[in-house]
Amino acid sequence: MSPTVSQEGFDTCEITDNAQTRLLQIARALLNITSSRFTLYLGYHMPASPIPLFDTYNRFRDLNFSRVSDEQPVVTQYLFSFPSEIKAQEGYLAVRGFLKSYSNNEATFNSYRTHVERLLLWSLLIAKKPLLELRRHDCESFLEFCLQPRTEWIGPIVKSRFSRVGGRKAAETDTYVINDKWRPFNVKIDKQIRKVAAENSKDVEDKAYKMSAGSMGQVFAVCGSFFQYTIDEGLTSEANPIRSVKQKSNYKQRNTVMSSGKALTPLQWNYVIETAEVMAAEDPRHERTLFIVATLFSLYLRISDLVGRDNWKPTMGSFEFDGENWWFNVVGKGNKSAKVSVRDEYIEDYLKRYRTTLSLPPLPSYKESTPLVTTVRGRAGLSDRYIRALIQMVFDKSLQRMKDEGQTDLEMDKLRSASLHWLRHTAATFDAPFRDIKDLQADLRHESMSTTQNTYYNALDQNRAKSVKGLGIKDRG
Repeated sequence: MSPTVSQEGFDTCEITDNAQTRLLQIARALLNITSSRFTLYLGYHMPASPIPLFDTYNRFRDLNFSRVSDEQPVVTQYLFSFPSEIKAQEGYLAVRGFLKSYSNNEATFNSYRTHVERLLLWSLLIAKKPLLELRRHDCESFLEFCLQPRTEWIGPIVKSRFSRVGGRKAAETDTYVINDKWRPFNVKIDKQIRKVAAENSKDVEDKAYKMSAGSMGQVFAVCGSFFQYTIDEGLTSEANPIRSVKQKSNYKQRNTVMSSGKALTPLQWNYVIETAEVMAAEDPRHERTLFIVATLFSLYLRISDLVGRDNWKPTMGSFEFDGENWWFNVVGKGNKSAKVSVRDEYIEDYLKRYRTTLSLPPLPSYKESTPLVTTVRGRAGLSDRYIRALIQMVFDKSLQRMKDEGQTDLEMDKLRSASLHWLRHTAATFDAPFRDIKDLQADLRHESMSTTQNTYYNALDQNRAKSVKGLGIKDRG
């Protein structure tokens, strides 16, 4: 008797005994993985290892959600390979619907995809239970698994989940195969460690996986939201199993490490801004680089504020003069409109300078449509990745200048770890002693004043450090 796989929302698929061997061959070819990643069962070729189930943000949004024919063939074949009692297709459709409800923001989608995809894969491969039938004790087991995943579920950070097979330019006829290096959990090697290893021509030592307390909090939030979604949509009548987990602090408080602060020192920042200025003086194309560095720092911007969103792109008209002061209008996290106060030095030394290099008047006009940043050829907008690469170039050159000028490892250390977002934190850290907390909160666009207080107003910590700094160890009599 031939097995039949069917599920509401999926096409019915009958697999005859004669076709089963051929189907397995096709599945292996599509997945582009070795036979060791499959385990054969009577009537099924049940997977033994996880694969990515959801594609990039843009490809996900292009799906036709009334059917599954637009999904990657490797994904649908993977789902059909599970025994029917596990209800893999039903779980997949529930997760897909949940992610669709959060597909208006790429960062949110990517974060939610990570956690709920892990949950689905765990239910299929580890628990071997339908996702929508998980209970409290199952979720507790999943949380324990997140803290200590199996070795084969852990890998390096990879840029792509699927690899395109086709010509140099993407086409509708292209096919996609799984990136065999992809794993649900990733080990991130600190930039500082990678930098030091590179400087000394050494290999980076392997690092054990360790989930942060913040990530575990995200697991609770995202998976809890998913199960609530299934209840609200009538997909299950059971109670939310994540919210039934007892002693959540047992999971959330593990591996907690105090942050040392993601801000550059004044010396490091001086090297960064001076390096950007040197780059601009040597190559006019880096006038844009200097402008980006100064803008991120001066306006406390996030990368999305500079790149823009689907419904908003920054322009020179985002700057507005009220007759006395300059403001920068931005649509930030959660599509919330806000305005950031602009310091005079930024206007005089960086905005005017950059506009002059573009053959524009020194100051923006009301509702000016000129893009805030463009490609070298003048095309509007730059990608997130490209801007991060520019900032990293400045950091690298700054670090080299510090080495060449004899700065110590201690003075250079934090710069090795710095990322673009550090510019926002650095500016706020420098400015906090001179600004009212309410004003800084407004410009940082923090919803809670406690976030601003706890992050940037650490005068008590400084006083505590100074109180012990000069005390001796010997001869205390």
